[in-house]
Amino acid sequence: MASIIEIKSLTKRYSSGFEALKGVDLTIEEGEIFALLGPNGAGKTTMISIVCGIARATGGSVTVAGHDIVRDYRGARTAIGLVPQELSTDQFERVIDTVNFSRGLFGKPRNDAHIEKVLRDLSLWDKRNSKILELSGGMKRRVMIAKALSHEPRVLFLDEPTAGVDVELRRDMWKLIGELRQTGVTIILTTHYIEEAEEMADRVGVINKGELMLVEDKTALMKKLGKKTLTIVLAEPIDAVPADLAEWGVTLGDEGHELDYVFDTQAERTGVSSLLRKLGDLGIGYKDLNTRQSSLEDIFVSLVHQEKAA
Repeated sequence: MASIIEIKSLTKRYSSGFEALKGVDLTIEEGEIFALLGPNGAGKTTMISIVCGIARATGGSVTVAGHDIVRDYRGARTAIGLVPQELSTDQFERVIDTVNFSRGLFGKPRNDAHIEKVLRDLSLWDKRNSKILELSGGMKRRVMIAKALSHEPRVLFLDEPTAGVDVELRRDMWKLIGELRQTGVTIILTTHYIEEAEEMADRVGVINKGELMLVEDKTALMKKLGKKTLTIVLAEPIDAVPADLAEWGVTLGDEGHELDYVFDTQAERTGVSSLLRKLGDLGIGYKDLNTRQSSLEDIFVSLVHQEKAA
């Protein structure tokens, strides 16, 4: 698969000396959905702003669809659609007018059929003659996505796309993003909703303190770094975890009715068999066993925690 975005040694340093980005290298493949995760202040929005031409880098280079963002900024910018975190549009303008105007900004000829399709896909067609100020917060965010898609970009950046959107609208947007990918659009999203990345992304990048900690195929990442939790449903509740179980690090749950044991699926010995034998030795009976794979959120929290401890 060919790359559509190439980021090399990207840095951003402010006059105060603060480094928002520290030599970031990243390649985005055409047609993929890439999720960029990181806590507040990690550098997610800074990186997107540089790629989209809103902010200037201190060092490094970026190309989008073969266009250098500095030397050929027009070509690069035309290939990009951006949905920013903040809702910013003329509140007194009609929906269809603001979307048509956005298309014109990129020098694209009028295309009523395309604009209608975008608005219908976003469930905005019935609101096309409404003023922006008359719309709900979720609908306003849909308008921002429609504006970003108006000029038929090859790359779509979604910076916290479902912030402030209810669960139903969030699911609708996930569906729309999946459909966009089917048309060949490359999608890069930042999100605080880990389940968003887990639901849609092909690859995941984790950024913290301006450094890209890892970039990995989502499935491979969860297989490599993920752990499993074994939940042991006890036959009779207990008041506390026996001292003899300390080496397994089990925790008590469900008001003493369950024991939870987290183990590494890649380890040579998981410790599950020895734990169950020890329970038998202690006379602690159980009536059910359940396992749960770690989520992407578990992995993300673990990675950030490891860096803080280092």
